[in-house]
Order: sequence, then C-alpha cells, then structure tokens
Amino acid sequence: MTSIPSPPRHGLLRQMLWPTLFTAVSAAILISLGVWQLHRLAWKEGLLANIAARADRAPTALPSPAEWPALKPEDYDYRHVALSGHFLYADTALVFTPSGPQDVGPGYLFLTPLQLASGAYVIVNRGFVPAELVQQIRNRSEPESEAHVVGLMRPPQRRGPFTPADDPEKGEYFTSDPALIAAHDYLAPVAPFLVDVDLDAAQPATQWPRGGATERDLPNNHLNYALTWFGFAVGLLGVFAAFFTKKIKENRSP
Repeated sequence: MTSIPSPPRHGLLRQMLWPTLFTAVSAAILISLGVWQLHRLAWKEGLLANIAARADRAPTALPSPAEWPALKPEDYDYRHVALSGHFLYADTALVFTPSGPQDVGPGYLFLTPLQLASGAYVIVNRGFVPAELVQQIRNRSEPESEAHVVGLMRPPQRRGPFTPADDPEKGEYFTSDPALIAAHDYLAPVAPFLVDVDLDAAQPATQWPRGGATERDLPNNHLNYALTWFGFAVGLLGVFAAFFTKKIKENRSP
C-alpha cells in the first residue's frame, strides 16, 4: 500500500511565521508592561512609606523665609510643621472641592493667609466647610489673637486642562495656589507652599472649618495592573499554542 506523504515541513513553517512573530512581539510588550507596573508598585509603596514617615513625625519648625526659594516639593511635601502668626481672615480664599470628610458632599477649603512674626505670609488651609455653611462661616467674626498652627506642608496645586476659571474678585478658586491667592491680595513675600491644618480630634462635629483635609490615601492599583498585563500575555500564548496545535494536526491529515 502506498502511503500519502505528509506536506513538506517548510509549508507549516511558512504558515506559522507571521503568527509566531506577532505573538512573540505582542507577548513581549504585554510582559514589559507588567514589569513596568511592578516597578511602579515599588515606587508607589516607597512614596506612601515616605508620606507616612513625614506626616506622622512630631511637628518641626517651619523653614525660614530665607530657605523658601531653594525648597523643592519632593523635599518638603507632607512635612509635619508647627508655626504661629496672625490670620488675615478677610483675605480668606475659598477653593471648591467636590466632597468633604465622611462624604458630606461638596464644599470649600478655607485658605487663609497667616502673617508670621517676620512679616512673611503662609497660606494655611484651615479645612473643609460644607457648601451650605460657607457664607455663614465666611462672614462670622474671628479672634484676632495669635494663632498656633500644626499641619502638613503641601506644594501648590497645578491647574489641569479642564479646571474651571478662578474668580479672585469673589475669593473663589478651583486650585490651591499660594502665589495666585497672595498676588490678588498684594501679600509678599509668600511661601511657595501651603500648610494643611491637622484634624483636631477634640473639635465638635458641628464646628467648621474642619482640618485634616490632606489626601494621604493615594491610589495604589499597580499590582492589579501588573497581573492584568501578565494575564493578557498568558492568554495570548494560550491562544497561540491552541492555534499552533491545530495547524500541526491539519498538516498531518491526508
């Protein structure tokens, strides 16, 4: 009996050349994205550890105005500091925020200039006030005695492409930028950073502004992203293996 010869081996190789190249390149890209997310995970965990170490440390003295020009955000962000001075309540700026503590809804952060003994100014984020109470809190009389503040240093908030326009004449803003706020009120020199007041655990729940508005729980989903990219790579290789097996069987069939 005469057997039917199998198709030449090089025929299968020609059929599989481009699928193999496509799969190899695609899998390499997916795996590299997964590895990149693992690097991002290590970076984010280091960042969160650094934030916790700075924010939970006992407060230290505020850098002097002479040091301000050389400060970089990465050197001071979340540094726990203590400072004293006199608030300029009439120059308080309101910065809109879509949600406050315990999901109370939209409201405003009260950013008030604090004049130091040196004559320089620091914009202090005194905390959150619900939208319906803003005018009541804004118009109340405040004590003129010296204020003692403990909080976290934060860099200016930059404007994004979709950030609404500020209204300095009304004292209403959508970004926390100390230079912009101070310029409108002709305050100089002003610190290139803000200080977010700590949450006062003894403060009654009905008393506003409420400190502790600093965002410390930064999202960290990089491990999930890495597993997703690796999963795509495994799935692609599985599909290729099934396709390759099918082609081998087809080429062996008479």
